[in-house]
Amino acid sequence: MIGAVRRRFANGGFSSLILRQSLQATRLAPSSTSRVSEEILIHARGFEHVRKFSCLVSLRGRAISSRPLREVVSNMEHASSKRTWSRPFSSDTGVLLTRLYELPSFVYYTLPWDLVDAVVPFMGESITDGTLAKFLKNPGDSVEVDEPIAQIETDKVTIDVSSPEAGVIKEYIAKEGDTVEPGTKIAVISKSGEGVAHVAPSENISKKAAPQQSATEMKDEKKKPKVEASPVPAKPKAPAPPPPKPSATEPQLPPKERERRVPMTRLRKRVATRLKDSQNTFAMLTTFNEVDMTNLMKLRSDYKDAFVEKHGVKLGLMSGFIKAAVSGLQNQPIINAVIDGDDIIYRDYVDISIAVGTPKGLVVPVIRNADKMNFADIEKEINTLAKKANDGTISIDEMAGGSFTISNGGVYGSLLSTPIINPPQSAILGMHSIVSRPMVVGGNVVPRPMMYIALTYDHRLIDGREAVFFLRRIKDVVEDPRRLLLDA
Repeated sequence: MIGAVRRRFANGGFSSLILRQSLQATRLAPSSTSRVSEEILIHARGFEHVRKFSCLVSLRGRAISSRPLREVVSNMEHASSKRTWSRPFSSDTGVLLTRLYELPSFVYYTLPWDLVDAVVPFMGESITDGTLAKFLKNPGDSVEVDEPIAQIETDKVTIDVSSPEAGVIKEYIAKEGDTVEPGTKIAVISKSGEGVAHVAPSENISKKAAPQQSATEMKDEKKKPKVEASPVPAKPKAPAPPPPKPSATEPQLPPKERERRVPMTRLRKRVATRLKDSQNTFAMLTTFNEVDMTNLMKLRSDYKDAFVEKHGVKLGLMSGFIKAAVSGLQNQPIINAVIDGDDIIYRDYVDISIAVGTPKGLVVPVIRNADKMNFADIEKEINTLAKKANDGTISIDEMAGGSFTISNGGVYGSLLSTPIINPPQSAILGMHSIVSRPMVVGGNVVPRPMMYIALTYDHRLIDGREAVFFLRRIKDVVEDPRRLLLDA
């Protein structure tokens, strides 16, 4: 609330001394005052010594700070509607006496230190901008500290924009669909929440657009001269020609109204670009093998209850394949390497990337130092990363790097596929669904749970010999997990 400056002046000439004494004698009006008799606006000419005059700004009866008189009056003019009457005095004094009527007893005014800006956070070293996907709150909603108010969609992840302070959303600066960079201001938060009305973004836009549209239409109507339409004699209608018969070779396309055009998300565009770059860069070749899952499935069935009781997580098949892949990468280090210009970089660590399909697109979180993990550690890390990926809370750091990728299309029922390499890696392992098929075991035909596995590799770096040996190692370890204990 801003108190108004109140003062009466006698009729007649004004000198700078009388004006100075009058302004110094000015007192704050009480909060219940509903009328202001006279306001004095100081002209820039002739009263330089008065320009710095300041009055106290009162908020709910308490003195808060001193503000220049012009700024107080200017803020009041913007804050409320009023009728004014003014008459200029002699040009020597340069004083304009303005009488203000029907001012409200108080005026809401948002103090500058009450407002804080919500800005786009840092999104990662490789991300320069993002798209403002949607607002999670409306103007006028209350927010807590660090509560998400909007989501930014980037090439890799979706990032939340959080409120820096507890308060009320005063307004949104940006719009949904805008491209924003780190540090861009998207909202203004009022810590006190005074004078903020709850308005939905669509309502706010429509209220602003309606007066402008109506004023423009009225101007256009005034400019257009009225012209009386003269009757036009009706022409006789010619008979419509028969529709052309479609030729036998002309395809019948569906009507356009049965099609929908939806813009691609930034994540989907990024995935499409990387996959096409992979096809254009690598000399990709895929080799296949099949695995008997009998022993690994029996191992899980025998120890699943004890495993859950001790480690608090279920024992799955993915941990067995990751341990098998680690063994294969250690036996064939070239699978874990990568080409960099004219050099080959051999990685002496094993970071396994796991392809996870989410509603927004494909993400590839990384299990760091998988060669130093046991089955329980791997299962816990898989569950944590998969949950973050599906919730959209996974970070850039959790997807960066990786030396080898495993893609499990079997969870969707895929029987066979040729996966695409995830740059800048050199190979990817594809798992598929488990199907019971007749197999020859010891001279007898028996049903066995079988899985096809595929290895796509960069043939510029990896020869067929190393690729087959790697896939054969995975087959041996999965079919007989005891090899991991004996390192055989």
